[in-house]
Amino acid sequence: MSDFATTARHTTAALRDLFDATPLQRNDHLSARYGAEIYLKREDLTPVRSYKLRGAFNAMRKVRVARPDQGHFVCASAGNHAQGMAYACRHFGVKGTIFMPVTTPQQKIDKTRTFGGAAVEIVLTGDYFDQTLAASQAYCAEQGAHFLSPFDDPDVIEGQASVAVELLEQLGAAPDLVVLPVGGGGLASGVTRYLREVAPQVAFCFVEPAGGASLLAALQAGAPVSLPRINSFVDGAAVARLGAHTYEALKWADPAQVLLAPEDRICITMLEMLNVEGIVLEPAGALSVDVLPVLADDIRGKTVVCVTSGGNFDFERLPEVKERAQRYSGLKKYFILRMPQRPGALREFLNMLGPDDDIARFEYLKKSARNFGSVLIGIETKQAQQFQALADRMDAAGFAYRDITGDEALAEFLI
Repeated sequence: MSDFATTARHTTAALRDLFDATPLQRNDHLSARYGAEIYLKREDLTPVRSYKLRGAFNAMRKVRVARPDQGHFVCASAGNHAQGMAYACRHFGVKGTIFMPVTTPQQKIDKTRTFGGAAVEIVLTGDYFDQTLAASQAYCAEQGAHFLSPFDDPDVIEGQASVAVELLEQLGAAPDLVVLPVGGGGLASGVTRYLREVAPQVAFCFVEPAGGASLLAALQAGAPVSLPRINSFVDGAAVARLGAHTYEALKWADPAQVLLAPEDRICITMLEMLNVEGIVLEPAGALSVDVLPVLADDIRGKTVVCVTSGGNFDFERLPEVKERAQRYSGLKKYFILRMPQRPGALREFLNMLGPDDDIARFEYLKKSARNFGSVLIGIETKQAQQFQALADRMDAAGFAYRDITGDEALAEFLI
């Protein structure tokens, strides 16, 4: 056994001072659907509801051994890494300074403060994360503190490998496939490095949000590259650039092993896991489950482990998640309708709606035109194909309309 594998096992044992191994649960619902043995490695059930505590703990533990005088740690994070570091700071009795953007939701600030207690100071600075990161690194250098990276650190990667140590022990055998979410690559680096050494027969699938595919971009370019822009909806995995250390650990992967999950489709998965299984997953935590339909033909009869990486979901986002899910599944559409300014025109349109069509949004946008006015209308239905029937009826009646459901610019401004 290599030094990495041995150290990963020692790290896993040391983690028991903080929390028990997270459950590896066979999911009956998913197993029946796909004709496979599907297990969920429930990283959403750590004390901070994500795997990030593992890496933060291990990195802090090793720094404390190498430099016992180092009692100050700094990070920049608005999410799970901040909470993991705060928890570890309280455990080790060291000072932590956590930089967060000023736009960070109060719920995340409060949770971080709860986990860290008196050990942690939170500094709100910067409208964007890049500004926050720069401020944290400047402060860290000034104070002589240790900067704790969320993923691009060998000790963090080593800590995340404990996920693989646990799942092999819990399953009692090597699975056929492990499905891993990827943001900066720390979790995927640790899990794959361990399993490729001790269970080389295991296959891997990596999942990135479509609006933040930094691993795929790095593999295609042969080096980490910065994405020109990212979609921040999957905030736990929307990373613009893969880390240098994580790229070195993952550069063996074939780009074909990387699947992209559309942000709106992830919302369908989140709602299904909540409504059917009672499992609360954040967008990044649902990535591994979201791609199972894509893998359906390949996983039948096999044993599959999906790592559900986090469950820090703010329920104030639930209406947005439902909205995105309905739009992706074709059950909700938005139109701008050009309405004739004559008596009975609105009634004529309403009579075109089917028995399962429901108006969810209606806004009259009349400007200066005397003969026509514009209406922003949102319609929900029970079967996606009913929208084609509605379009046919509107065309036959001569109504002018525009479907803006997929127009990001208009939808963001009007919806």
